[in-house]
Amino acid sequence: MATIYDVAHRAGVSPKTVSRVLNGDGPVGDKTRLVVQQAMAEMGYVPSNAARMMRSNKSGLVGVITGAITTAQGGSPSGLPELIIVQGIQQVMARSGMTMMIADTAGRSDTVPGLIDTFLRHRVEGLIYVAEYHQKVVIPRVSEDTPVVLANCYDAVGTPSILPDDEKGQRDLVVRLIAAGHRRIAYLTLMDFLDATRLRTLGYRAALDAADIAFDPALVQTCEMNSPEGETQLLFDAVERLMQMRDPPTVLCCGNDKMALKLYGILRSRGTRVPDEVSVAGYDNHRVIAETLFPPLTTVELPYTAMGARAAQRLLARISGQGRDDDSVLRVAGPVHWRASVTEQRVSALQLRIVRED
Repeated sequence: MATIYDVAHRAGVSPKTVSRVLNGDGPVGDKTRLVVQQAMAEMGYVPSNAARMMRSNKSGLVGVITGAITTAQGGSPSGLPELIIVQGIQQVMARSGMTMMIADTAGRSDTVPGLIDTFLRHRVEGLIYVAEYHQKVVIPRVSEDTPVVLANCYDAVGTPSILPDDEKGQRDLVVRLIAAGHRRIAYLTLMDFLDATRLRTLGYRAALDAADIAFDPALVQTCEMNSPEGETQLLFDAVERLMQMRDPPTVLCCGNDKMALKLYGILRSRGTRVPDEVSVAGYDNHRVIAETLFPPLTTVELPYTAMGARAAQRLLARISGQGRDDDSVLRVAGPVHWRASVTEQRVSALQLRIVRED
Protein backbone atom coordinates (compact mmCIF):
# COMPACT_ATOMS: atom_id res chain seq x y z
CA MET A 1 0.00 0.00 0.00
CA ALA A 2 1.38 3.41 -0.98
CA THR A 3 2.37 5.82 1.80
CA ILE A 4 2.59 9.58 1.96
CA TYR A 5 6.36 9.24 1.43
CA ASP A 6 5.83 7.21 -1.75
CA VAL A 7 3.48 9.91 -3.08
CA ALA A 8 6.02 12.62 -2.19
CA HIS A 9 8.78 10.76 -4.02
CA ARG A 10 6.55 10.21 -7.10
CA ALA A 11 5.48 13.87 -7.21
CA GLY A 12 8.95 15.22 -6.47
CA VAL A 13 7.81 17.16 -3.40
CA SER A 14 8.28 16.88 0.35
CA PRO A 15 5.99 14.75 2.55
CA LYS A 16 4.93 18.00 4.24
CA THR A 17 3.62 19.31 0.91
CA VAL A 18 1.60 16.12 0.38
CA SER A 19 0.19 16.54 3.91
CA ARG A 20 -0.85 20.11 3.11
CA VAL A 21 -2.67 18.94 -0.01
CA LEU A 22 -4.48 16.25 1.96
CA ASN A 23 -5.52 18.43 4.88
CA GLY A 24 -5.82 21.83 3.24
CA ASP A 25 -3.93 23.34 6.18
CA GLY A 26 -1.23 25.25 4.31
CA PRO A 27 -0.50 27.15 1.09
CA VAL A 28 0.16 24.99 -1.97
CA GLY A 29 0.35 26.23 -5.56
CA ASP A 30 -2.25 24.99 -8.01
CA LYS A 31 0.36 23.33 -10.23
CA THR A 32 1.96 21.52 -7.27
CA ARG A 33 -1.44 20.46 -5.93
CA LEU A 34 -2.34 18.98 -9.31
CA VAL A 35 0.95 17.03 -9.49
CA VAL A 36 0.40 15.62 -5.98
CA GLN A 37 -3.21 14.65 -6.70
CA GLN A 38 -2.15 12.97 -9.95
CA ALA A 39 0.54 10.99 -8.11
CA MET A 40 -2.00 9.84 -5.50
CA ALA A 41 -4.39 8.73 -8.23
CA GLU A 42 -1.70 6.84 -10.15
CA MET A 43 -0.49 5.04 -7.03
CA GLY A 44 -3.96 4.34 -5.63
CA TYR A 45 -3.09 6.17 -2.43
CA VAL A 46 -5.84 6.09 0.21
CA PRO A 47 -5.40 8.54 3.12
CA SER A 48 -5.76 7.19 6.63
CA ASN A 49 -9.02 8.53 8.03
CA ALA A 50 -8.00 7.54 11.54
CA ALA A 51 -4.79 9.56 11.31
CA ARG A 52 -6.60 12.54 9.85
CA MET A 53 -9.21 12.35 12.63
CA MET A 54 -6.49 12.42 15.27
CA ARG A 55 -4.81 15.44 13.66
CA SER A 56 -8.01 17.44 13.16
CA ASN A 57 -9.92 16.22 16.25
CA LYS A 58 -12.93 15.84 13.97
CA SER A 59 -14.48 12.56 12.95
CA GLY A 60 -17.07 13.74 10.43
CA LEU A 61 -19.54 11.42 12.17
CA VAL A 62 -22.98 12.15 13.63
CA GLY A 63 -24.90 9.65 15.73
CA VAL A 64 -28.67 9.15 15.43
CA ILE A 65 -30.56 7.12 18.01
CA THR A 66 -34.03 5.93 17.00
CA GLY A 67 -36.46 3.05 17.18
CA ALA A 68 -37.38 3.42 13.51
CA ILE A 69 -35.76 0.21 12.28
CA THR A 70 -37.59 -1.97 14.79
CA THR A 71 -40.98 -0.28 14.83
CA ALA A 72 -41.28 0.26 11.07
CA GLN A 73 -41.03 -3.46 10.27
CA GLY A 74 -44.02 -4.67 8.33
CA GLY A 75 -44.74 -1.32 6.66
CA SER A 76 -47.49 -0.27 9.08
CA PRO A 77 -47.95 3.41 10.03
CA SER A 78 -46.41 2.64 13.43
CA GLY A 79 -42.73 3.55 13.28
CA LEU A 80 -43.01 5.48 10.03
CA PRO A 81 -42.77 8.90 11.74
CA GLU A 82 -39.32 8.05 13.10
CA LEU A 83 -38.19 6.64 9.77
CA ILE A 84 -39.32 9.76 7.89
CA ILE A 85 -37.59 12.02 10.44
CA VAL A 86 -34.38 10.02 9.97
CA GLN A 87 -34.69 10.44 6.19
CA GLY A 88 -34.95 14.21 6.67
CA ILE A 89 -31.81 14.13 8.84
CA GLN A 90 -29.93 12.09 6.24
CA GLN A 91 -30.79 14.46 3.39
CA VAL A 92 -29.18 17.37 5.23
CA MET A 93 -26.20 15.38 6.51
CA ALA A 94 -25.42 14.03 3.04
CA ARG A 95 -25.21 17.56 1.65
CA SER A 96 -22.97 18.63 4.53
CA GLY A 97 -20.42 15.87 3.95
CA MET A 98 -21.05 14.35 7.40
CA THR A 99 -21.58 10.62 7.81
CA MET A 100 -24.65 9.57 9.78
CA MET A 101 -24.41 6.51 12.02
CA ILE A 102 -27.75 5.01 13.14
CA ALA A 103 -28.38 2.96 16.26
CA ASP A 104 -31.75 1.35 16.89
CA THR A 105 -33.19 1.14 20.41
CA ALA A 106 -35.20 -2.02 19.67
CA GLY A 107 -38.08 -0.18 21.30
CA ARG A 108 -36.36 -0.14 24.71
CA SER A 109 -35.40 3.08 26.49
CA ASP A 110 -32.88 1.24 28.68
CA THR A 111 -30.64 0.71 25.63
CA VAL A 112 -30.14 4.45 25.08
CA PRO A 113 -27.27 5.03 27.57
CA GLY A 114 -25.25 2.21 26.04
CA LEU A 115 -25.85 3.47 22.51
CA ILE A 116 -24.78 6.98 23.47
CA ASP A 117 -21.62 5.59 25.06
CA THR A 118 -20.83 3.61 21.90
CA PHE A 119 -21.24 6.71 19.74
CA LEU A 120 -19.02 8.76 22.03
CA ARG A 121 -16.29 6.10 21.84
CA HIS A 122 -16.50 6.46 18.04
CA ARG A 123 -15.93 10.20 18.55
CA VAL A 124 -19.13 11.43 16.94
CA GLU A 125 -19.30 15.20 16.66
CA GLY A 126 -22.97 15.36 17.69
CA LEU A 127 -26.05 13.30 18.55
CA ILE A 128 -29.71 13.37 17.53
CA TYR A 129 -32.31 11.43 19.49
CA VAL A 130 -35.52 10.70 17.56
CA ALA A 131 -38.73 9.76 19.41
CA GLU A 132 -41.69 7.77 18.11
CA TYR A 133 -44.21 10.49 18.96
CA HIS A 134 -44.34 13.95 20.56
CA GLN A 135 -43.33 13.25 24.16
CA LYS A 136 -41.12 14.13 27.11
CA VAL A 137 -37.98 11.99 27.38
CA VAL A 138 -35.08 11.45 29.75
CA ILE A 139 -31.67 10.79 28.20
CA PRO A 140 -28.22 10.74 29.83
CA ARG A 141 -26.31 14.01 29.92
CA VAL A 142 -23.20 14.14 27.75
CA SER A 143 -20.25 16.50 27.66
CA GLU A 144 -20.88 19.97 26.27
CA ASP A 145 -18.23 19.14 23.68
CA THR A 146 -20.77 16.82 22.01
CA PRO A 147 -23.94 18.76 21.17
CA VAL A 148 -27.29 16.94 21.32
CA VAL A 149 -30.57 17.74 19.56
CA LEU A 150 -33.93 16.06 20.27
CA ALA A 151 -36.39 15.38 17.44
CA ASN A 152 -40.11 14.82 18.09
CA CYS A 153 -39.46 15.05 21.83
CA TYR A 154 -38.20 17.32 24.61
CA ASP A 155 -36.75 16.97 28.11
CA ALA A 156 -36.80 18.74 31.46
CA VAL A 157 -33.29 20.20 31.20
CA GLY A 158 -33.77 22.26 28.06
CA THR A 159 -31.90 20.21 25.48
CA PRO A 160 -32.50 21.84 22.05
CA SER A 161 -35.54 20.16 20.53
CA ILE A 162 -37.57 20.07 17.33
CA LEU A 163 -41.31 19.48 17.80
CA PRO A 164 -44.41 19.42 15.59
CA ASP A 165 -46.62 22.48 16.04
CA ASP A 166 -49.66 20.46 17.07
CA GLU A 167 -51.61 23.44 18.38
CA LYS A 168 -51.27 25.39 15.13
CA GLY A 169 -52.06 22.34 13.00
CA GLN A 170 -55.41 21.68 14.69
CA ARG A 171 -56.25 25.38 14.81
CA ASP A 172 -55.58 25.78 11.08
CA LEU A 173 -57.77 22.77 10.29
CA VAL A 174 -60.72 24.02 12.38
CA VAL A 175 -60.37 27.51 10.89
CA ARG A 176 -60.70 25.97 7.42
CA LEU A 177 -63.71 23.93 8.51
CA ILE A 178 -65.40 27.02 9.90
CA ALA A 179 -64.66 28.89 6.68
CA ALA A 180 -66.45 26.05 4.86
CA GLY A 181 -69.56 26.74 6.92
CA HIS A 182 -69.18 24.15 9.69
CA ARG A 183 -70.27 25.28 13.17
CA ARG A 184 -70.78 21.94 14.92
CA ILE A 185 -67.29 20.42 14.81
CA ALA A 186 -66.64 17.25 16.80
CA TYR A 187 -63.13 16.25 17.86
CA LEU A 188 -62.34 12.55 18.38
CA THR A 189 -59.02 12.70 20.19
CA LEU A 190 -56.04 10.48 20.80
CA MET A 191 -55.33 9.35 24.37
CA ASP A 192 -55.79 12.27 26.72
CA PHE A 193 -52.36 12.04 28.42
CA LEU A 194 -50.51 12.81 25.18
CA ASP A 195 -48.91 16.21 24.58
CA ALA A 196 -50.39 16.17 21.08
CA THR A 197 -53.93 15.80 22.46
CA ARG A 198 -53.48 18.65 24.92
CA LEU A 199 -52.00 21.00 22.34
CA ARG A 200 -54.42 20.13 19.54
CA THR A 201 -57.37 20.64 21.89
CA LEU A 202 -56.01 24.11 22.65
CA GLY A 203 -55.83 24.77 18.91
CA TYR A 204 -59.36 23.45 18.40
CA ARG A 205 -60.74 25.74 21.10
CA ALA A 206 -58.72 28.74 19.90
CA ALA A 207 -60.25 28.43 16.41
CA LEU A 208 -63.75 28.23 17.91
CA ASP A 209 -63.11 31.25 20.12
CA ALA A 210 -61.81 33.29 17.19
CA ALA A 211 -65.05 32.55 15.29
CA ASP A 212 -67.21 33.29 18.38
CA ILE A 213 -68.45 29.68 18.48
CA ALA A 214 -69.21 28.38 21.97
CA PHE A 215 -67.17 25.36 23.05
CA ASP A 216 -69.36 22.29 23.62
CA PRO A 217 -67.48 19.66 25.70
CA ALA A 218 -69.91 16.99 24.47
CA LEU A 219 -68.33 17.32 21.02
CA VAL A 220 -64.88 16.26 22.30
CA GLN A 221 -64.52 12.49 22.79
CA THR A 222 -61.39 10.46 23.58
CA CYS A 223 -61.40 7.57 21.11
CA GLU A 224 -57.94 6.00 21.21
CA MET A 225 -56.87 2.94 23.18
CA ASN A 226 -53.86 0.64 23.10
CA SER A 227 -56.05 -2.22 21.86
CA PRO A 228 -57.48 -1.98 18.33
CA GLU A 229 -60.72 -3.63 19.42
CA GLY A 230 -61.18 -1.20 22.29
CA GLU A 231 -60.53 1.77 20.02
CA THR A 232 -63.13 0.58 17.52
CA GLN A 233 -65.67 0.22 20.33
CA LEU A 234 -64.94 3.73 21.61
CA LEU A 235 -65.29 5.15 18.10
CA PHE A 236 -68.58 3.34 17.50
CA ASP A 237 -69.97 4.56 20.83
CA ALA A 238 -68.85 8.15 20.15
CA VAL A 239 -70.41 8.19 16.69
CA GLU A 240 -73.72 6.85 17.99
CA ARG A 241 -73.95 9.46 20.73
CA LEU A 242 -72.78 12.34 18.56
CA MET A 243 -75.09 11.61 15.66
CA GLN A 244 -78.10 11.26 17.98
CA MET A 245 -77.62 14.73 19.47
CA ARG A 246 -80.37 17.29 18.95
CA ASP A 247 -77.87 19.37 16.98
CA PRO A 248 -75.37 16.77 15.69
CA PRO A 249 -71.94 17.65 14.34
CA THR A 250 -71.50 18.24 10.64
CA VAL A 251 -67.84 17.20 10.70
CA LEU A 252 -65.86 14.67 12.73
CA CYS A 253 -62.16 15.51 13.28
CA CYS A 254 -60.02 12.49 14.12
CA GLY A 255 -56.83 12.39 16.17
CA ASN A 256 -55.00 10.68 13.32
CA ASP A 257 -55.59 9.16 9.90
CA LYS A 258 -55.70 5.60 11.25
CA MET A 259 -58.66 6.60 13.38
CA ALA A 260 -60.31 8.21 10.35
CA LEU A 261 -59.87 4.95 8.42
CA LYS A 262 -61.79 3.07 11.14
CA LEU A 263 -64.36 5.83 11.28
CA TYR A 264 -65.10 5.47 7.56
CA GLY A 265 -65.96 1.81 8.17
CA ILE A 266 -68.18 2.61 11.15
CA LEU A 267 -70.07 5.29 9.24
CA ARG A 268 -70.48 2.98 6.26
CA SER A 269 -71.87 0.22 8.50
CA ARG A 270 -74.56 2.55 9.85
CA GLY A 271 -75.44 3.85 6.38
CA THR A 272 -73.99 7.34 6.94
CA ARG A 273 -72.46 8.77 3.79
CA VAL A 274 -69.19 10.76 3.76
CA PRO A 275 -69.27 13.70 3.13
CA ASP A 276 -72.95 14.00 2.11
CA GLU A 277 -74.28 13.36 5.62
CA VAL A 278 -71.20 14.05 7.72
CA SER A 279 -67.70 15.26 6.84
CA VAL A 280 -64.52 13.65 8.18
CA ALA A 281 -61.03 15.05 8.75
CA GLY A 282 -57.85 13.39 10.01
CA TYR A 283 -54.38 14.31 11.18
CA ASP A 284 -50.93 13.15 9.94
CA ASN A 285 -51.40 13.10 6.16
CA HIS A 286 -50.39 9.46 6.12
CA ARG A 287 -50.75 9.30 2.36
CA VAL A 288 -51.25 5.54 2.07
CA ILE A 289 -54.45 6.14 4.03
CA ALA A 290 -55.45 9.70 3.14
CA GLU A 291 -55.10 9.41 -0.63
CA THR A 292 -56.58 5.93 -1.03
CA LEU A 293 -59.71 6.36 1.07
CA PHE A 294 -62.89 7.17 -0.82
CA PRO A 295 -63.53 10.00 -0.64
CA PRO A 296 -59.90 11.11 -0.11
CA LEU A 297 -59.29 12.40 3.41
CA THR A 298 -58.88 16.02 4.45
CA THR A 299 -56.05 16.01 6.97
CA VAL A 300 -53.17 17.98 8.50
CA GLU A 301 -49.57 17.29 7.58
CA LEU A 302 -47.30 16.18 10.39
CA PRO A 303 -44.07 17.57 8.89
CA TYR A 304 -41.72 14.75 9.81
CA THR A 305 -39.26 15.28 6.93
CA ALA A 306 -38.98 18.97 7.75
CA MET A 307 -38.52 18.14 11.44
CA GLY A 308 -35.64 15.83 10.59
CA ALA A 309 -34.06 18.45 8.34
CA ARG A 310 -34.39 21.13 11.04
CA ALA A 311 -32.86 18.81 13.63
CA ALA A 312 -29.89 18.15 11.35
CA GLN A 313 -29.45 21.84 10.55
CA ARG A 314 -29.56 22.75 14.20
CA LEU A 315 -27.02 20.10 15.14
CA LEU A 316 -24.65 21.15 12.36
CA ALA A 317 -24.89 24.76 13.53
CA ARG A 318 -24.02 23.73 17.07
CA ILE A 319 -21.13 21.57 15.87
CA SER A 320 -19.74 24.59 14.02
CA GLY A 321 -19.99 26.67 17.19
CA GLN A 322 -23.04 28.68 16.19
CA GLY A 323 -26.13 28.74 18.36
CA ARG A 324 -24.49 26.94 21.28
CA ASP A 325 -26.43 29.14 23.69
CA ASP A 326 -29.77 28.62 21.95
CA ASP A 327 -31.73 25.99 23.86
CA SER A 328 -35.14 27.04 22.56
CA VAL A 329 -37.81 24.67 21.27
CA LEU A 330 -38.36 24.91 17.51
CA ARG A 331 -41.90 24.04 16.46
CA VAL A 332 -42.44 22.99 12.85
CA ALA A 333 -45.86 23.46 11.27
CA GLY A 334 -47.46 21.50 8.45
CA PRO A 335 -50.21 22.48 6.00
CA VAL A 336 -53.84 21.40 5.84
CA HIS A 337 -54.50 19.07 2.89
CA TRP A 338 -58.06 19.78 1.78
CA ARG A 339 -59.67 16.80 0.08
CA ALA A 340 -63.14 15.50 -0.76
CA SER A 341 -64.03 14.11 2.69
CA VAL A 342 -65.21 17.57 3.74
CA THR A 343 -68.05 19.36 1.99
CA GLU A 344 -69.18 22.96 2.10
CA GLN A 345 -71.87 23.32 4.74
CA ARG A 346 -74.96 25.28 3.73
CA VAL A 347 -76.80 26.60 6.76
CA SER A 348 -80.56 26.68 6.31
CA ALA A 349 -82.87 29.39 7.67
CA LEU A 350 -84.30 26.82 10.14
CA GLN A 351 -80.83 25.98 11.47
CA LEU A 352 -80.02 29.66 11.86
CA ARG A 353 -83.24 30.19 13.83
CA ILE A 354 -82.42 27.26 16.13
CA VAL A 355 -78.92 28.65 16.78
CA ARG A 356 -80.32 32.11 17.57
CA GLU A 357 -82.97 30.68 19.88
CA ASP A 358 -80.36 28.63 21.75
